[in-house]
Amino acid sequence: MVIFKRFLPFVRPYVPRLLLAGLLVTGVALINLTLVRLAGTLWDVITVQHDADKMTRSIGLFLGLVILQGLCSMGHSYLTAWVSQTVVADFRKHLFGHLQKLTLSFFARRRTGELLSRLMSDVTVIQSLVTEAPIDGVKQLVTFVGGITFLLFMNWQLCLLILVLLPLLVVVSKMFGRRLKSLSTSIQDHTAALSTLTEEVISGIRIVKSFVQTGRERTRFADQVEQTLQLTLRRAGIMAVFIPVISLLTFSSATAVLWYGGRQVIDGAVTPGELFAFVLFAGILIGPFSSAAKIFTQIKEAQGATQRVFEILDAKPDIDDRPDAHPLGTIAGHVRMENVTFSYDTRHPVLAHLSFEAKPGELVAFVGPTGAGKTTVINLLHRFYDPIDGRLAIDGRDLRDVTLESWYRQIALVPQETILFGGTILDNIRYGNREASEATVVEASQAAHAHDFITDLPDGYQTLVGEKGVNLSGGQRQRIAIARAILKNPRILLLDEATSSLDTESERLVQEALQRLMEGRTTFVVAHRLSTIQRADRILVLDKGQLVEEGTHTQLMERNGLYHYLYTIRLNEPTT
Repeated sequence: MVIFKRFLPFVRPYVPRLLLAGLLVTGVALINLTLVRLAGTLWDVITVQHDADKMTRSIGLFLGLVILQGLCSMGHSYLTAWVSQTVVADFRKHLFGHLQKLTLSFFARRRTGELLSRLMSDVTVIQSLVTEAPIDGVKQLVTFVGGITFLLFMNWQLCLLILVLLPLLVVVSKMFGRRLKSLSTSIQDHTAALSTLTEEVISGIRIVKSFVQTGRERTRFADQVEQTLQLTLRRAGIMAVFIPVISLLTFSSATAVLWYGGRQVIDGAVTPGELFAFVLFAGILIGPFSSAAKIFTQIKEAQGATQRVFEILDAKPDIDDRPDAHPLGTIAGHVRMENVTFSYDTRHPVLAHLSFEAKPGELVAFVGPTGAGKTTVINLLHRFYDPIDGRLAIDGRDLRDVTLESWYRQIALVPQETILFGGTILDNIRYGNREASEATVVEASQAAHAHDFITDLPDGYQTLVGEKGVNLSGGQRQRIAIARAILKNPRILLLDEATSSLDTESERLVQEALQRLMEGRTTFVVAHRLSTIQRADRILVLDKGQLVEEGTHTQLMERNGLYHYLYTIRLNEPTT
């Protein structure tokens, strides 16, 4: 019931179709029962009454009912499948949308393969239980109640023989069900781990090959497959015993009916047709019992899947709009970080009481050794995270008082690791502005010095970039990412090692493009090559999460401090 309750909002829009499907499947069950009773009557007409005319009429009625049953069956099968697939599509879209609302801290704690398994495999497990099982349950309930009713009216003594084993069936189902739930949950966990391993190896195949680890990865994959296989076989073994035991108990009841009913036919208490119909009814009742066992198994499997799926839906984003948050209008770009403290976990502080200011149109650069907190500052500026203490303000307004979407529309990020999406170069650049014309895209590409290499490709802007941009070089990917940011036309620019993947010539071209782009915009830069930030209005030197130096390039070099040291050693690093 918990599963159905959680899924009810997704099923509710399609309740009329489900009710129609339930009505049609009820018709199928009632027609099946009528056909069984008619078969008994027809048997007596042929073997006892020898009435050819009545036999013809009965066969005609039988055929008409079969046709009607077929039409009802087609209707309910299509409606059930339509609702089932539509509900799972709606739920997947909802789950995917919720995933996009969650903040970076959620994804930092989970692996991609695990989330994919929950989005695809686990939702499919729940789907059949929530939409298909109820319709099948209606059919089997009508069959059971109708069959028992027919049997009671025909011969109550024989009916009791069928029902005597029902408590035993319930006990057996409970005994097997506990074990099936445990195994099903373990199988789903191992399947998720297998998906994660596959995604990691495929995405990192260059490193796997380079470090000659293909054999190790094959072994890891084979071990994971073997563990999943063993669990699956154990579940199959239990199912191999469970279903036959249920069927054996049911058939034992039918055998007892046949023996007892046969004696009544011999004694003349019932006709051969009545016994024939009675045995058919007993056989039909196997369906509800077997279906109940199947649904019971589905419930146990779905319990684990539901827990995993709704764990995602129950997760709340760490960063969300306040109830009184307002959209951010046109901004000048005055940014202040005031006494900000931040850590990803309470044991390891990353920033401590950090304060700085960037006036509209200024270029502010962050430098410092690895782990100083530079990228964390960029994440806070973008509001991927919120400070533990202190505040960030834009034009005097606390960022937490404005809506996230309105802030994100004012900002553009060019990260250290270039992210391109499957599709064409045109699609990837237009990601910065979905409504941009091709002419505008070309202008942005020219500004990023990407147009020339794009037009040299066989398909130009329609060139497929491949998964994560694998068909392009690192420098080409980075220039496309910069063109994407240019097209967005933001007020705030965040450049996190934006030129790290470029050779000297490409870096020069991109720096020229960025210089034009930064005019009139507040820009924050993190750069490994300190020579790229000499023109910054202000350079902030971070060390262990604290601001240790601040000033222009000339001022900092004269102080002969940490910046002087970093600039000196990195200026002598070889370039590509």
